[in-house]
Amino acid sequence: MRLESSVEFKPCAEDALLITLGGAITPSLNAKVRLLCEKLKAQRLQGVLELLPAYTSLLVVYDPLIQTYANLVQCVKTLSLDTSAEKEQEVYLVEVPACYELGLDLKSVAEQTGLSAAQVVEKHSGRDYLVYCLGFLPGFIYLAGLDPALKLPRLATPRLEVAAGSIGIANDQTGIYPITSPAGWHILAQTPISLYIPTQEPPVSIFAGDYVRYKPITLQEFKNSPHTLKRTPVPKTSLNA
Repeated sequence: MRLESSVEFKPCAEDALLITLGGAITPSLNAKVRLLCEKLKAQRLQGVLELLPAYTSLLVVYDPLIQTYANLVQCVKTLSLDTSAEKEQEVYLVEVPACYELGLDLKSVAEQTGLSAAQVVEKHSGRDYLVYCLGFLPGFIYLAGLDPALKLPRLATPRLEVAAGSIGIANDQTGIYPITSPAGWHILAQTPISLYIPTQEPPVSIFAGDYVRYKPITLQEFKNSPHTLKRTPVPKTSLNA
């Protein structure tokens, strides 16, 4: 299956090509973005410096002295993005311990949604989230598919700083701040896991295409128990997504 005619190609400055595969954020469309990224990697095209997948698009950064925009577009148009066998494949599930007692906005989110704090925790931790892409910060994972009952806009006034490991929600997304940083999302919990270790190769432990499951832990477990991340291959049909 070749690329659909609705795919858009746009130049970004003089050294990047933005390929947009669609407008709606869905697992199936994101799977095509990731497949396109892998296929372009396999091409090993001269002058291609970086591939940056997002929810519905892929940014190709290249050296204009070696590679041309027109040649990249033509190359992409020849690729097949058949993801029909995706449901039968194994995926990686990552269980992330989450201490909701450290959620700066847990009470506020409960009040705004009309739920109890326990219900917020249950709804947030009760499903498996697809990692659509990484960005904003090194190792920051974007997870869509939040329970509609928890959907809230970003904070009117972002915080200047939240701790590394803060787990937040905004609109229909959830994600984890891998380092201490400003934050505009509602903070529901905190994980003791380090998602970004610059001295490690690779420096991140969760990747686009993985699934994340939040595992509630107590404050005592957060402080005292050692925690490690494990990427476990599971059948996609076993996920609660």
